[in-house]
Amino acid sequence: MDASQPPSGDRAPAPPPAAGQQQAPHGHGLAYALLAVFLAALAFGGWGLWTVFAPRPDDARAQLATQRDRIARLEQQATTLARSDQVSREANRDLQRTLAERDEEIAGLRADVAFYERFVGSTAQRHGLAVHQLRMTPQPGGAWHFVATLTQNLSRGAVNDGRLTVALEGSRKGRMEKLDWAQLRQQPNAPGVEYSFKYFQQVQGDVIVPAGLQPVRVVVRLAPARGEPVEQSFTWAEATADPAG
Repeated sequence: MDASQPPSGDRAPAPPPAAGQQQAPHGHGLAYALLAVFLAALAFGGWGLWTVFAPRPDDARAQLATQRDRIARLEQQATTLARSDQVSREANRDLQRTLAERDEEIAGLRADVAFYERFVGSTAQRHGLAVHQLRMTPQPGGAWHFVATLTQNLSRGAVNDGRLTVALEGSRKGRMEKLDWAQLRQQPNAPGVEYSFKYFQQVQGDVIVPAGLQPVRVVVRLAPARGEPVEQSFTWAEATADPAG
């Protein structure tokens, strides 16, 4: 054995590794550990924020119930307002209709006043017994209802009485015909309609116009108890005209 080589049991230890080779593994491990701690802290913080600010199931149900109540209240308010608007519109229509009726009534009253003044006023012209107006309106079954306005102011305070009859002239099948009171009433010896007044009176009754007859003129005859009979004629167009028109 060579004396320059130490025995196997007494071998010298191997030289230590270089400084750079010894620190590299430990540096990477520390970085990984710090990164893991940072990620864990970040995850924990996010979980904490979610826990604090995320809506809880109980809160969501409460909010849902609140919103439903609000919707119900708003729908009820909308229904109430719509109903109120409808009532207001109906009330306004009723008011407009009432005003129109009142205007029509006032116009009629003014016409009546003017009519009365013509016959009873201090400056009214004197007129004998006359038919001031004749109105005829259709009824079911070919009947016609007539309203005759009789007037007189020649004998003030004196009562005029008598009977009124109506005759009708018209054409049928190209021929002119005249139907008297009995024919229009469809009653032989039919008495006339009685009247009795001082200044004016409305006398009314019904007559039957035969089918196929085209009326042309209506003749009203007044037979007073004292004095001569009075006859006045009106065209069918005049007698059947709409007073409102």
